[in-house]
Amino acid sequence: MGLLSLQDARIHFGGIVALDDVSLEVGEGTITGLIGPNGAGKTTAFNAITRLYRLDAGDIVFDGKSLAHTPPSRIVKLGIARTFQNVELFQTMTVLENVLVGAHTVSRFTTERAVRERAMKALEYVGIADTARRPATGLPFGTLKRVELARALVSEPRLLLLDEPAGGLNHEEVETLATFINRMRDELKVSILLVEHHMNLVMKVSDHVHVLNFGRTIAAGPPQDVQRDPAVIEAYLGGELEED
Repeated sequence: MGLLSLQDARIHFGGIVALDDVSLEVGEGTITGLIGPNGAGKTTAFNAITRLYRLDAGDIVFDGKSLAHTPPSRIVKLGIARTFQNVELFQTMTVLENVLVGAHTVSRFTTERAVRERAMKALEYVGIADTARRPATGLPFGTLKRVELARALVSEPRLLLLDEPAGGLNHEEVETLATFINRMRDELKVSILLVEHHMNLVMKVSDHVHVLNFGRTIAAGPPQDVQRDPAVIEAYLGGELEED
């Protein structure tokens, strides 16, 4: 069993089945891509893992323990952190204050000075320490993405959920992001579950790719196999991906 395991996970909203008996694993020290068309259930899976949504059936197991009855407030303390598809920051707070929000979720018995040092190290790691005292409002979108990533990393997670981190980035920034995702996995020893529409990024960095369509798994395996799978091509890609 991997670090994270979805086991026959099912969620419905009225008559809409958002996840239909989905099973997937994220291995320790690996990058797993989760792809599919809009509405396929990708963000629903993230919200289930972080306990924002409750499963109607199945289970979610992290580090050998079920999360079925874990309150959302404990997820970060267990070692799971996430970013969001739409940047979720406190715009009137400074960059450092936004990151401190993530630090305080796991720093109950740590001194304020140590927490601030930890937050500054996270900002340095993502390359925006010089913005620490600037308010979040008015900063470039790419910088805001890094603030949100620093807020996730400051909790020193074992599992990082990245929800469309390449959204709004240009080609050069996406290339930089690919390198950085691998760097996080190797240097921080963090496992990563990546939801992304930028297919070349997913195929470049992922060890394993899982594909959803209408809440169901239609393919799973190594990137080179998934991108050639007829069901994936028909449902989402519209043709074979070009390899860089």
